[in-house]
Amino acid sequence: MLISIPAMMMRGGTSRGMYFVKSELTATGADLDRLLPALMGSPGRDQVDGLGGGSSTTSKVAIVSRSEHSGVDIDYLFAQVNPVSGKVDWRPTCGNVLAGIAPFAIERGMVDAGPEQTDVRVRLVNTDARAVCTVPTPDGSVRYDIDEPGALPATPVQVSFGDFVGGSTGRLLPTGSPSDFVDGTEFSAVDAGVCAVIIRAADVGIRGDETQSEINANSILLQRISSIRAKAADLMGMGDVRDSVLPKVMLVSDGGAAADITSRYFVPDTCHPAHAVSGGVCLAIAARTPGTVVASQAREVRTDSGKFTVAHPSGTIELGITGAGIATNVTVGRTTRKLFDGQVFATLHGVAC
Repeated sequence: MLISIPAMMMRGGTSRGMYFVKSELTATGADLDRLLPALMGSPGRDQVDGLGGGSSTTSKVAIVSRSEHSGVDIDYLFAQVNPVSGKVDWRPTCGNVLAGIAPFAIERGMVDAGPEQTDVRVRLVNTDARAVCTVPTPDGSVRYDIDEPGALPATPVQVSFGDFVGGSTGRLLPTGSPSDFVDGTEFSAVDAGVCAVIIRAADVGIRGDETQSEINANSILLQRISSIRAKAADLMGMGDVRDSVLPKVMLVSDGGAAADITSRYFVPDTCHPAHAVSGGVCLAIAARTPGTVVASQAREVRTDSGKFTVAHPSGTIELGITGAGIATNVTVGRTTRKLFDGQVFATLHGVAC
């Protein structure tokens, strides 16, 4: 027997995911830890039997519902489906997939569109962070044909993050210190936007501006990062993280002329082709936290200017920063494209659409 579920596929920022209305998923009565991998085609590295794209950045799910919390319109629950093992990680969130939440909520009638633009207040269920997503609705509906410089037409989304500190561990600095050492390597554990282990690229033997393919071909580097991550997670009180994408790892270096800092973001065992928005938020806050690895590497002239730019393998992310400490707000612009809207038909052993 096939299970039929309404779904939408969207590209949000540098990720791609499947978006579902929560009540339509729960109405199936299926265990989501089994159903979501079946929908995405996991386990299976290429996910050819499902809607995933064979990588962690394309094997993502957003579960969306109207919120019952005061001052919030939409609850957004994120699920990361491991393409190979098929395990579902409910601990992290995703800032790129977040970029599609407002358009999806408007299209599904959860939020009324304004005449020019629409603000959608979102609670990120996994970490209890808050964000306001602003999407243009020039004719009272979402348009995906707005020209963006250097990119295919899409809808631009401005995302403003708040209340994002300590979402996974309860503290900005999970170890209680801005920096610690594992196996002789200094790192900073920072829980803001995403829970991450941040290391100087030079301290693990690379420049920091290598391409994604160069890094992913360096098996010795990947093994060292995996070892540091596991031991750092233990110091952070996270226990065994072999089956979790958290904490993420970022290798940072000088930003040169183009950025305040250069980063290589891991998901969690290989280098991301670009960079997670949540990772950019984490770096922006870490740069303003004295004693962290990021504060020692970031270009000081701009970390207090209201803008923070992160260079990554595919370009740069520019974030706007206002406020200070736990009252800091971080704003970033993303784009979203609708790729598919219809029904998916799944069994717990495969999927057809």
